[in-house]
Amino acid sequence: MLLDLSRLRGDVEHLDRRYEAGAFTLGDEDFRLVSPAHLVGDVRPDKRRIRLTGRLEATLECDCSRCLEPFRVPVSAPIDTLFLPADANVGVDEREVREDDLGVSYYRDESIDLGEVMREQFILALPMKPVCSEECRGLCPVCGVNRNREDCGGHEGWVDPRLEPLRKLKQP
Repeated sequence: MLLDLSRLRGDVEHLDRRYEAGAFTLGDEDFRLVSPAHLVGDVRPDKRRIRLTGRLEATLECDCSRCLEPFRVPVSAPIDTLFLPADANVGVDEREVREDDLGVSYYRDESIDLGEVMREQFILALPMKPVCSEECRGLCPVCGVNRNREDCGGHEGWVDPRLEPLRKLKQP
């Protein structure tokens, strides 16, 4: 999934690439890719600066944060990233991150790893707390049953056993 910058000719190079889900090694991510990732965009070289603009489309699968059931999330993410050579990344001790710094990435060895660019976009496209639906009732905190599928009775009289000694102190 590398984009070889030495092969770029002209002012604009058009990309239209499709990658199968198995081509990605996502590691410890909290999602899975369940459809091919389709990247369409333009690469504009300007001396050692490269700008990639376009759109990434795919379907991810992640687990609901309430009921733990898997559900699908369609991704249609715009991409606008400026790539600078890695040797331009000479960090200073500490400085404030400006708005201009947010869309900047770095490349090495005259190539850009499009897989990493797409992985970043997948992470940014996911909600912080993914839920399968706003009506999701989640898991019962007492018995662990999925309350979307069955009713467990609510466990109205349940008392945390760790608090039982305190309840005994309160009794006359």
